[in-house]
Amino acid sequence: MKFIKMQGCGNDYVYIDCLKEKVENEKEAAVLLSNRHFGVGADGLILIKKGTAADFEMVMYNPDGSRGEMCGNAIRCVARYVYDSGYVDSARFTVESMGKVKIIELFLNGNEVEGAKVNMGEPILNAADVPVNFNLQRVVNQPVNIGGRDFNMTCVSMGNPHAVMFIGESPREFNLEKFGPLFENDKMFPNRVNAEFARVINKNEIEMRVWERGTGETLACGTGACAVAVAAMLCGYADNEVTVHLTGGDLKINWSGSESDPVYMTGPAEYVFTGEIDLQKIRRFNI
Repeated sequence: MKFIKMQGCGNDYVYIDCLKEKVENEKEAAVLLSNRHFGVGADGLILIKKGTAADFEMVMYNPDGSRGEMCGNAIRCVARYVYDSGYVDSARFTVESMGKVKIIELFLNGNEVEGAKVNMGEPILNAADVPVNFNLQRVVNQPVNIGGRDFNMTCVSMGNPHAVMFIGESPREFNLEKFGPLFENDKMFPNRVNAEFARVINKNEIEMRVWERGTGETLACGTGACAVAVAAMLCGYADNEVTVHLTGGDLKINWSGSESDPVYMTGPAEYVFTGEIDLQKIRRFNI
């Protein structure tokens, strides 16, 4: 089976072109291929298919085999791949994931893709729709105590659930390995949650680290960067255009501040390598 390894700000996935390849057991394939010792190694598996509600469909799996609703870094890579493969001849087209359609605009230098801007849709702030079990309609800058530490939490869905905490120290110094899993699996999040820990540098710059549900720490999370920017704007920490510094690189996020307006994310999409793998051969390692 042929695959492509791509990354956006270090958020790396194995991509399979299902217009050419067939994956028999998608969940098992995600677990096998994502393993960094016995497989290819990645933050998950992305299957590229022909869309029904959009031009293309992105099917996302986490390394544990669970489905993911959306990944902003991955959808930019999907967009670059389908353009480079000649499946589209326009720099503007649509990609759906879990029924949600996103509009992609590629930045071209001649025929070379230099980046992509994604309409990530409107942020979802209603607590029941995030979902988060909290005795408020919106969870914005609300105090919580997790693992014996006090945090102020803002909850946002960008098609997947996020809990954003602004902290005093640099995220690089924060104990993500302790608090990330505690937030992910806390009972107030019925579908688990992606947890972002961020520090505001100024009105136009934020640094963050992310703990993704079903994956653990990743070098970047596009929907997480959107959630952090939205949370910062709701709390009055940031202007409407923010550069979010992630461990693997930078993403630019734009939002008007109105719940009825979409969030726009701009960032890179890069190839790492291509290859071919036999799942039957690596299956024997009982990963």
